[in-house]
Amino acid sequence: MSKRESINRQMLIIKKIRKSPCTFDQISDYLELESEIQGYNFTISKRTFQRDLEDIRVTFNFDIQFDFSKKVYFLDSEENIETNDRILEAFDTFNALNVTERISDFIHFEKRKPKGTENLNGLIHAIKNKFQINYMYMKFWDIFPTKRTVEPLSLKEFNNRWYLIAQDNKDQVIKTYALDRLSELSITNIKRTEKLYFNVEEHLKYSFGIISPNELQPEKVILSIDPHQGKYIKSLPFHSTQKIISDTKDRLVIELKICLTLDLVMEILSHGNLIKVIEPKSLIHEIKQKLKSALDQY
Repeated sequence: MSKRESINRQMLIIKKIRKSPCTFDQISDYLELESEIQGYNFTISKRTFQRDLEDIRVTFNFDIQFDFSKKVYFLDSEENIETNDRILEAFDTFNALNVTERISDFIHFEKRKPKGTENLNGLIHAIKNKFQINYMYMKFWDIFPTKRTVEPLSLKEFNNRWYLIAQDNKDQVIKTYALDRLSELSITNIKRTEKLYFNVEEHLKYSFGIISPNELQPEKVILSIDPHQGKYIKSLPFHSTQKIISDTKDRLVIELKICLTLDLVMEILSHGNLIKVIEPKSLIHEIKQKLKSALDQY
């Protein structure tokens, strides 16, 4: 049995149990069906299944337990739901892209530069161990990259791109760096000595996107939204603080508690005439200025 076949089988076991707790017989039937669909032999004995559970625990960090009262296996790792979902998503993509040698006829990729994910492992290692790092960073508006020395604090994903949140040693300010503009990463053996408490959820609690609010304070923002667009806003909220003020056939009105960063302004503008800012006045003024500036170009 090939290594790839074993890994595929283990991922199928995870997906089956993640969907709902099940007996060994139910898992076995599922693997038999997938064997016919995928053209592999995923059928296993109870002994091999137990070995798979240990491999899954070590390799993928999914802890599958047995409920003796109900006689079913269940996934005991709900505290890592987002991480687990992303692992399964990445494996599904990898597995699909390796099904055949020629995929260009029916899979069309977005044309873009790499996301900088080659540095993820090194950055996670540095963050976990509180190591200072150096790298070259290229801002969009600069001609040449500059060297940065920072205390890495956290990684953040936004709009399908990865960002590093770090404290710049030059001015001690917490900043955000796009991984796709970061190069020549070097992890030093210099450890952070002073206590630098940082919680990414708290830091970006009232931010839209990845711009660090720093000295900004959150404000109440009220938006009036076209009812059709409102359906999307309700299913995929603008922000975690979103509250529905009114929801009628004419308009959806929501309230946010959020910092007025450029990310928020650009998101509102991206919806065109489907979203209207009701308050605060400062945000209304900024949106009007941006729209006027855009109109003046034509």
